Amino acid sequence: ASGGELTVFAAASLTDAFKTIGEQFGAANGGATVTFNFGGSDQLATQITQGAPADVFASANAKQMGVVIKAGDIISGTQKTFVRNRLVVVYPKDNPGKLAALKDLANPGLKIVLANKSVPVGGYALDFLAKASKLPEYTATYSPTVLANVVSYEDNVKAVLSKIALGEADAGIVYATDAATVKDGAIGTLEIPDNLNSIASYPIAATKSAKNADLAQKFVAYVLGPEGQKVLAQYGFIPPAP
Repeated sequence: ASGGELTVFAAASLTDAFKTIGEQFGAANGGATVTFNFGGSDQLATQITQGAPADVFASANAKQMGVVIKAGDIISGTQKTFVRNRLVVVYPKDNPGKLAALKDLANPGLKIVLANKSVPVGGYALDFLAKASKLPEYTATYSPTVLANVVSYEDNVKAVLSKIALGEADAGIVYATDAATVKDGAIGTLEIPDNLNSIASYPIAATKSAKNADLAQKFVAYVLGPEGQKVLAQYGFIPPAP
């Protein structure tokens, strides 16, 4: 098969996995070149609906995929969930906030960084806090108290992770896959149990205006297929539900 050029808009949390997939896909498709635009899914959806040239959109939630579908840039029903992810609390390695449990996020004076609520990971973080607040061991004051500790809201998950790794805040909430990319011990993690976690589902689809529609469909199929799924698993993502 001859090569070609493809532009893929993808959620920031997919950066490392998709770069690997892009290289493998190119090699398997006659040297095709895949150019990525990574960012918050809300920002990417806005760019696509405003006419930015994208052949494929991979979102970290259904809501932002829905924005693009509603605008007519992706045909409804062509999107497929290709992977899932879960949340984790991260803190700098020296643990300045002395975090030992999820309840500690409500401690006075703690500095927390979250993603904007319009960014999927930010919305999922708010869902976690709301779920916890309904449990007697956390009480209804948990979510508002934790949110009162937030010192900044970031544009994407990578920005949250960076601030924690640099020690600019005491805690943040990111995807488990992003936390796993920090290999130098710069962060610690607190697990969020499944009953409180929001398991993120990631949909992917080719756009209606894809310049190379055939190659775009091949890329989507590659991500959904065994080769793409193997790479995503290596980066800690969860397979889509059966």
